[in-house]
Amino acid sequence: MKFLIARLNHETNTFSPVATPLAAFEPTYDGDAYRANFGLKTAMSAFIDLAESMGAQIVTPVSASANPSGPVDAAAYDALCARIVNAAAGCDAILLDLHGAMVAQNSDDGEGDLLARLRAAAPGVPIGVALDLHANVTPKMVANADVMVGFKTYPHVDMYETGAHAGRLLRELIEGKSKPVVRWHPLPLMAHTLQSATGSGAMQRAVQAARAEERGGVTAVSVFAGFSLSDIPAPCMCVVTTGEPEAAQAAADRVAAQIWSEREQFAYRSEPLADSIARAKALAADATKPVLLLDHGDNCMSGGTCDTMDALQEALAQGLTGIAVGPLCDPQAVAELIAAGEGATATIALGNKIPLTQLGITKPPVTLSGTVRVISNGSYTITGPTYTGMRSHMGRTVLFDIGAAQIVVTEKTQEPWDLGVFECTGLDPRTARFLLLKSRMYCRPVFVPIASHLIECDSRGVTSSDYSLFPFTRPVRPVFPLDAG
Repeated sequence: MKFLIARLNHETNTFSPVATPLAAFEPTYDGDAYRANFGLKTAMSAFIDLAESMGAQIVTPVSASANPSGPVDAAAYDALCARIVNAAAGCDAILLDLHGAMVAQNSDDGEGDLLARLRAAAPGVPIGVALDLHANVTPKMVANADVMVGFKTYPHVDMYETGAHAGRLLRELIEGKSKPVVRWHPLPLMAHTLQSATGSGAMQRAVQAARAEERGGVTAVSVFAGFSLSDIPAPCMCVVTTGEPEAAQAAADRVAAQIWSEREQFAYRSEPLADSIARAKALAADATKPVLLLDHGDNCMSGGTCDTMDALQEALAQGLTGIAVGPLCDPQAVAELIAAGEGATATIALGNKIPLTQLGITKPPVTLSGTVRVISNGSYTITGPTYTGMRSHMGRTVLFDIGAAQIVVTEKTQEPWDLGVFECTGLDPRTARFLLLKSRMYCRPVFVPIASHLIECDSRGVTSSDYSLFPFTRPVRPVFPLDAG
């Protein structure tokens, strides 16, 4: 047996001004791609383990993953897809670790077009796909996969388990133990990402219903929340099943009906930013641990620039002190602060350097004076539970102390996966009165345990939960919650 195993991950925010060239994926090829995933907890890692347990020959043409950002450059998309398609000849099975919400400059349906090309290049070869919970599943994706399984957790801590599930079903197909099909039920529902956490609420109930349907002739049921910040025809929720045709479709229909009956619970209603900061200030009066402020309007893991200043400006305007902020991405400011040197005082124009042109938002940088406390290489090791053990790099990093706030300023955007985003500068986040993070969800398993309260702050950035900021033109209407229904 010869297995083609590859990873290609990108969640595209079509409103994001952050470019996505080939370098953004930091791709590894062939043997390096194998080594980049072996022993880790990605879906591709699970595929490798499965193939090796079967004694199969393994071909790993590419492993490439980029942080969410704007549409993928056409040349990058073509090059990465060509690596996978060109490796398909002579393979007996194909297993792909994909995100499911990729838009390229030359493809509105990044994964669907890739799967169609693979099907044409390797007709009759079984194709199994593992997808992110926030995939925007399309008809072309469904038509060109024999097995499709999505994450059942957000924050995502079951990437490996999802790959193992998809791999197991493809193995059963190869060995003649089953003949599954993929069925789906799309919904006209653009869920807010903040309402897709699987630990509570309607999303938890949807995932529980999906698990309950995995029985008999239905071998996989996945609820996809979709990624609504892609201006495409259907950036929407859906239910995808793998199994016997009639049973699989019936299961998808039942779970979808439950989701639709609770559609109001998938819409997030933001409070004004000033109100969020005022609540945090009141809560801090009696708190013995930091109050956690999540600036989800500028979250790099949804395509944010990580340089909007709204939340920090409002916090300073309301007199908050003892704030630890980060990571805030501003390479120009980093260079200026490093030139000043550790211990020096400096006045810089910070943040708001990248105009949010598609939202019609351009704001001037904020002039701040303070002391350069620490210059760091910005590297740390993630302690978990997501990407446990992975080395993370924020580029050159500076701890800038303006008195009321200590700001971690970086050269690269970075999700605060770990306390290491502060500790790499010598700052203990546990000692802060307020922790202002540019994050939506992934920071929570690490930072919530050290916090007294959590306040969600919706700044005017390209990852805002306020859909009225976004000039959607392409979603098929009517769609909830853009339209009543």
